[in-house]
Amino acid sequence: MGVSNGRKSIFITGAASGIGAATAKLFADRSWFVGLYDVNEAGLKEVAAEIGEENCISGKLDVRERTDWDRCMSAFSEATDGRLTVLFNNAGVGRHGWFEEMNGEDNDWVVDVNVKGVINGVQAALPLLKQTPGSRIVNTASTAGVVGSPKLAVYSATKFAVRGLTEALDVEFSNLGIRVTSLMPWFIDTPILDMGKADGANEKMSDMIRESGQDVYPVELAAERAWDAAHGKEVHYMAGKMAERTRFAARFMPKRLKKSLEKNLGPRE
Repeated sequence: MGVSNGRKSIFITGAASGIGAATAKLFADRSWFVGLYDVNEAGLKEVAAEIGEENCISGKLDVRERTDWDRCMSAFSEATDGRLTVLFNNAGVGRHGWFEEMNGEDNDWVVDVNVKGVINGVQAALPLLKQTPGSRIVNTASTAGVVGSPKLAVYSATKFAVRGLTEALDVEFSNLGIRVTSLMPWFIDTPILDMGKADGANEKMSDMIRESGQDVYPVELAAERAWDAAHGKEVHYMAGKMAERTRFAARFMPKRLKKSLEKNLGPRE
């Protein structure tokens, strides 16, 4: 694995695929040193090979485990001389289906990865962020963190939590010189769209999206917005026109938005 040699650096969770992998490639193309972290070690190897071993460091990281965070952050610090320009808390999971079809273990899994994983990341990265001028945290939320999303209730709740955490820490860390922002994508063409109510479930969220004719945006668009979130002045960065429209509707036309969601809900079996 490489070392930063004075380059700006980004630590990415969920880097083996989807938005994380696309963001890693984009930042590496723009001369950043990239930390690649995920539970999927095979995927990490593929991304590292594509961007060049000299441009990255990688490691297996379960964001739920604080000991994993300590180990990976220590290795990253050694490769970057104790600097971290951007922490990209991107790892996320979900379940799709009626609330009563979800079991407690899956709900715990979604909350633990999507909320506790982000909190663990901030705590582990804060010492490096404090000693890096102009540092920033980017948290992947979702349009589901703007409006409560039916058949994604627990997932949506976690993304509202990430949104709230982002806003609170952006204020709290202001006197440390650390910005905190969020990426809020609409449906992006990533493996998470294949979420079902359980592993191996026949009904997938991607099926619902195709049947309803909703927009799905390329992963490169989300990566570009992650770049904006790492550099811009706003707090939240929507990815996709439908994300922008949903934020507008949630603010100015909430009743109409609720009726639209109810109309597309579909019957219970």
